[in-house]
Amino acid sequence: MKIDEKLHLFKLFDIYGKLLSEGQQEIISYYLNYDLTISEIASNLGVSRQAVKDSITKGQSKLELLEEKLSLAKKIEMLEKKIENLEKQDKKED
Repeated sequence: MKIDEKLHLFKLFDIYGKLLSEGQQEIISYYLNYDLTISEIASNLGVSRQAVKDSITKGQSKLELLEEKLSLAKKIEMLEKKIENLEKQDKKED
């Protein structure tokens, strides 16, 4: 997975992660927050690599679907840009 894709997934996980199953939360957390490989996660949890890969894939799909329906990440990004623009304007006025 490319860095920008992983960053996007991290943002979605931060926003919607609690809506995933506990197992998906744990696996995706290991994958994103601790940067563990699929093999390392499987070894730590005592499950197959395929189970970990499936969990990541299904979790990612659910996160993408939630973003498609709710657009919270997009709205947050727009608000951050507006705040940045306001801060720039404020600095120009000083």
